[in-house]
Amino acid sequence: MGENSWKDPSIFIDKIYVEESCIDLPYTREILSRANLPYTLVPDRGKPNDLDKDYVNNLTAGKRQLFLCNNRGHFFKPCPGTRDYQCCDYQVLNTGMNCPMDCVYCILQAYLNAPWLTFYVNYQKLFKELDDSLHTDSRRFFRIGTGEFTDSLAIDRLTGLSRMLVNYIGKQENAVLELKTKSGVVGNLAGLEHNGRTIVAWSLNSPIIMKKEEIRSATLDERLAAARYCAKLGYKLAFHFDPIIDHPCWKEGYTETIERLFQEIPAESIVWISLGALRFIPSLKEIGIQRFPHSRIYYQEFIEGLDNKARYFRPNRVKLYTFIYDLFRTKISEKTCVYFCMESDEIWEEVMGFAPGEKGGIPSMLDKAAKMEYLK
Repeated sequence: MGENSWKDPSIFIDKIYVEESCIDLPYTREILSRANLPYTLVPDRGKPNDLDKDYVNNLTAGKRQLFLCNNRGHFFKPCPGTRDYQCCDYQVLNTGMNCPMDCVYCILQAYLNAPWLTFYVNYQKLFKELDDSLHTDSRRFFRIGTGEFTDSLAIDRLTGLSRMLVNYIGKQENAVLELKTKSGVVGNLAGLEHNGRTIVAWSLNSPIIMKKEEIRSATLDERLAAARYCAKLGYKLAFHFDPIIDHPCWKEGYTETIERLFQEIPAESIVWISLGALRFIPSLKEIGIQRFPHSRIYYQEFIEGLDNKARYFRPNRVKLYTFIYDLFRTKISEKTCVYFCMESDEIWEEVMGFAPGEKGGIPSMLDKAAKMEYLK
C-alpha cells in the first residue's frame, strides 16, 4: 500500500471505545488485538464522548473513533426504499454505522446523529435473526447486503466479519450476500467456502469524482485490482455507478472507468450493475456545502422528485444514463443484469426500452441473475 493510499481506510482510526458489557467477549478481544490501539470503556447504553453535540463539525474527528457495542435493535430488515420509484427489494443486514471514508455526497451525513464509527459485536444475535428469517420462510429468496449504513469491508481488517458472513451464507439454499465497498480490503475473503453465494461489489465513478469527492477511498486501480483478485477466487462481482454525477468532461471520465473495468474484469464474472444519478435530501446539501466548500456537485440545477429528494432534471438524467448504458450494452455478458436504482418506469422505458414489470419486476430480475451463478 503506497504512502498516499487509502486502499484500507481503517488506518484512519486511532482510538477505540468499548461498551462495558462487551469488553470480555472473545470477539471484542480479537478486534482489539488486531487493531492494537488504545481503548476506553463506556458505560452500557452510554456514548463514547460529546462529539455528537456538534455533530457536523465533529464528523471528521468522529470517523477516527471506533465504538464497539451491542446492537439492541434489529440487525436484519428490509431496505428503506423510496415510494413512487422502482425498488429492488433488498434486505439490509445492519452490522454498524458510518465508515472511515468521507464521500461528499454520502447520505449518512444527514441520516446519522453520531459522528463516530459504530460496530456491533453481539454477532450471535445477528446470526439468530438470519436463521429465523431464512429458515422460517425457506421458499423465499433473500438478497442481503451490509452496505446500507456502512461500507461492507472498510474496517474488515479489524473485524474479520466477512469471513463469518461468507461461510454462513455459503451454507444457505435461499440467499445471497452482497458485500459492497469503495475499499480494496479483500484479504479475508480468501480460502472461504462461498459456494457462489457471496457477491463482492464495488461502487465506481468517474476517476476525478473518485479522487475529489470520495475522500479516503481506494483508487480506481486499487478497486479493480481487488475485484480481479476476488474473481480469481471464484466470487461473482457487482458494480454500482451510483451516484452518477454531472461534471466537466463526464463523458470522458465514465468512458475511462467503464473501459478499464472490462479490460481488467471478465464480463462473465459480473452479476449485476446498477445505475443511479445524484439525488439528496435538502439537509444533505447544507451539510455537504458546509463540510466540503471546495466541492461543486451541489451547485447545479435540480428539481424536487416524488420522494422529496433533489434530482437532476429528467432530460439531464436521461442524457447521463443513455450514454453510460450504451457503453455497457457493448461489453456486458448476456447474464448481467443492468438496472436503475430508484427511477421511474418512464426513465427505464426511455433509456433501456422496457419497464421492469415487463420482466417480472426488479427483484425478479436480480434474483434470476444471482441464481444463475450458483444453480449451474
